[in-house]
Amino acid sequence: MFTRLRRVLRVALVVVVPSIASAQNGAYPDKPITLVVGYQPGGSVDLVARTIAPALSRRLGQTIVIENAAGAGGTIGAGKVVAAPADGYTLLLGSTSEIGINHLTNKKLRYNPTRDLLPIGLVGSQPMVLVTRSANPVSNSGEFIAYLSQNPGKAMYASAGVGTPLHLAGEMVKKKANVFMVHIPYRGAASMTTDLLGGQVEFGVFMLSSALPYIKDGRMKALGVTSGERSATAPNIPALGELPKLKGLDISVLFGVLAPAGTPAAIVGRLRTELKAVVKDPELRRKLQEAGLVLNEDADFAKLLNSEIEKFKPIVAFAKITDD
Repeated sequence: MFTRLRRVLRVALVVVVPSIASAQNGAYPDKPITLVVGYQPGGSVDLVARTIAPALSRRLGQTIVIENAAGAGGTIGAGKVVAAPADGYTLLLGSTSEIGINHLTNKKLRYNPTRDLLPIGLVGSQPMVLVTRSANPVSNSGEFIAYLSQNPGKAMYASAGVGTPLHLAGEMVKKKANVFMVHIPYRGAASMTTDLLGGQVEFGVFMLSSALPYIKDGRMKALGVTSGERSATAPNIPALGELPKLKGLDISVLFGVLAPAGTPAAIVGRLRTELKAVVKDPELRRKLQEAGLVLNEDADFAKLLNSEIEKFKPIVAFAKITDD
C-alpha cells in the first residue's frame, strides 16, 4: 500500500511541479520593475530611460520605476543592479562608462560588466562631437590637427571627467594623429560649456545632444563627430574619421538595458522581445532620434559591447588611466 502511495505521489510531483514552474514563468512580471540609472535626473542616460520606460511598462503590463543611483561614473547604479536578485525586477539602463570602461580604469571596481551583467538589448548609441568656441580661428578638423602639430602641449581640451567616453575620444584623436593636447576634466557639461565659451579651454568633447544648441546658435563650432559616419541628427557636421590622419576613428556612447547575470532565460527572452518592439515604435524612435541617438535595436548588444571594450583597452593604456 505504501509503495503504491509513493508511486502516486511521484507521479503527482512530476505533473504539479512543472505546472507551478510554468505558472511562475508565465506570471512575469507580477509586480513593478525598477530601472536603475547610474546618473542624476536630466542627463542623457536618464533621458533614454524615461523615454523608453512608459512604452516598456505598457508592453509588460507593470509599472516601471526609474531609480537614479548617481555617483562614481555610473558604477554605483550598476553595482546596485549586480547585487540585486536575478529575477527580472531590477534592471539597469546602462551606458558605455559603467558597462564598458570603468572596469578597465578602476582595478578596485567590485563588478565586471561582462561577467556580472547580462545584456538585454541595445536601445541606441550617440556620437560625441569635438567643438571650439566661435571666436577660435580653427574651423575644421584639418585646421585643428595642424594647430596641435604646430603648438604641441599648448592646447587644452575639456571632457566630463577622467575615463569617460568623452575623455577617451580625445585621447583617441591624440593617438591616431600623433599630436598632444592637455586634458582638462570637468564634472559635467554645464561647467565645460561655461569655460569653453569663456575661452578658458580651447576645445571640448561633448555629447552631440549637449552641444547642438550652441552649435546651432553659433556660439560653438563643430569640428567633427566621433562616430564612424555623420550623424543623421546633424548631417552637416563631418565625421572626424573623414580626415585621413583620423581614419577609422569611431567611438560613440552606447545605451542599453541589462539585467543581473543569472536572470532566467524565459525572463530575458520576454524582456528582449518587448524592448525590441518598444524601440521599433515610430513615435518613440522619433523622440530618441531627436535626442541624438542612432537606433539599432537588431544589434547583438553583447557582441557590440565586447568589441567596444577591446577598442577601449589600448586607449586606456595610451592615456595611462588607472586607479589601483
